[in-house]
Amino acid sequence: MSYTVRLRDEADHDLVEAAIWYEQQQAGLGHEFLDAVVSTFESIGVAPFAFPELHRNTRRAVVSRFPFAVFYQVKDLNVIVIALMHGSRHPSNWKKRI
Repeated sequence: MSYTVRLRDEADHDLVEAAIWYEQQQAGLGHEFLDAVVSTFESIGVAPFAFPELHRNTRRAVVSRFPFAVFYQVKDLNVIVIALMHGSRHPSNWKKRI
């Protein structure tokens, strides 16, 4: 069974901002970042409970090759992405969103 991955508006904004930043650093890098995030979303959709629970039913999946993590919650057959954040950001940034 596969879960549907949905992004909250804040998470969508996180994704766009990070992709733009990477693309400004090097042509094509923003697209590589997006590919890595989509791959992470696919892994979460297939096995959402395979990733560690951190706080109040919120789980984290680390994006390969980039220092970002996807913070999400599972509700019924949906995965709700709360935040996509750089590893150096303070944890309270994503906790404010739950």
